[in-house]
Amino acid sequence: MIALLSFTTLAVVTVLALAVASAFHWLLLQVAFHLMRPATAKGLPARTELVRGTSRLVRAFAPHR
Repeated sequence: MIALLSFTTLAVVTVLALAVASAFHWLLLQVAFHLMRPATAKGLPARTELVRGTSRLVRAFAPHR
């Protein structure tokens, strides 16, 4: 009877440890996503100088017909 109680206690403690570890991992993942959000969601307007400069280069080096 004592052996069965010990085994049951070990199983319950293992399941609780798994639940705590999963919750802690989820919390760390949420913190990581929260910390990454400002770096990716700044909302800066796209600059078009490169596009205009590229089109000027294409016109400059295009063969004249």
